[in-house]
Amino acid sequence: MSFAVPERLLLGPGPSPVSDRVRAAMARPVLGHLDPQFLAIVDAVQEGLREVFGTTNSLTFPVSGTGSAGMEMSLVNFVEPGDSVIVVEQGVFGQRMADAAKRLGARVHAIQVPFGEICTRAQLEDALDRNPDVRLVAVVKAETSTGVLQPLDDWAPLVHGRGALLLVDTVTALGGLPVEVDRMGFDIAFAGTQKCLGAPPGLSPMTVGNTAWRRLEERRDPVPSWYLDLKAISQYLGGSRAYHHTAPISMIYALHAALDAIREEGLEQVWARHRRVAESLWVGLEAMDLQLLVPRPYRLPTVATVAIPEGVDDRRVRRRLLEEHQIEIAGGLGAWAGKAWRIGVMGEGARIEHMMRLLVALRSTLAAEGVTRPSGLAALEDTYQKGGQS
Repeated sequence: MSFAVPERLLLGPGPSPVSDRVRAAMARPVLGHLDPQFLAIVDAVQEGLREVFGTTNSLTFPVSGTGSAGMEMSLVNFVEPGDSVIVVEQGVFGQRMADAAKRLGARVHAIQVPFGEICTRAQLEDALDRNPDVRLVAVVKAETSTGVLQPLDDWAPLVHGRGALLLVDTVTALGGLPVEVDRMGFDIAFAGTQKCLGAPPGLSPMTVGNTAWRRLEERRDPVPSWYLDLKAISQYLGGSRAYHHTAPISMIYALHAALDAIREEGLEQVWARHRRVAESLWVGLEAMDLQLLVPRPYRLPTVATVAIPEGVDDRRVRRRLLEEHQIEIAGGLGAWAGKAWRIGVMGEGARIEHMMRLLVALRSTLAAEGVTRPSGLAALEDTYQKGGQS
């Protein structure tokens, strides 16, 4: 049985739209995972990932699996039973890391942060003081469930000063805003291809620094996951090219094409485009008297969280946007389920013309639901004219 697949404008928190160029790359002939030509593509992908991560780490590569696989790999290799681990829980994805660490037998100390707020340096210092034997600190840089951009300046010296590793979830940041692994001192970072990089879901870019690698070599017990064993996988990425598992060939092609597109546009220009389009979206939403839930100083450019107006049926609005306008946005998660919409500004979706289309469709849909919003989209139109169509 065949299925018709409609063209949707994906403006949720992921996956984001994929360009024709990236989709065409996936249609190339499948090579063997040890074919010299394919290995050259793997090498190029690793170099492209170093650029977007802002690192010289040799162990920088795409994990075969989604961002959740990158999270699992980051924890399963660097957390052992009984380890003291601090996890910042400021949204659903911080909570996931805490859960995953507990399943590995870690003693997890959570820094509880209300949805929509950041973890302060003082909170981190307090947690470190209360847990002097900490081995790892895990935090989400760009929290997809809340739309919060967590400041991480000067976190690394604090964490390293206690002999711990700093693990950062950059899933909704990589490619859309600076990550700067080396400058920031992140020991381990992981991401996903389906967000700002503009590739389909299925790979999790990851980078591991030298200090973390030394910790891995000092493990007391073998890594409990055979598939996610970093030391074993590194043999495929290095000179020996030892077989571990069959690489997802076509997904590697897609990521290679997506990284090429970022390089051609210019990484800083890509970051600027995401910021410019996000700010245009914010102007348009505010012109409709819709409330953004995160204060501007730490509002994430790649995912906007919008309060659902009182009396509006969340699911009905999203269904109408999908069925009548072919636009996807997402509802809230966790504490904000049923209370927020999440709008993605990522990758190919980070275009002002896409935001204009969404805002017009959202206003029309709310009107059809009997909720009249102000028509003040003129401010966005002005931004659109000044900023062009990107």
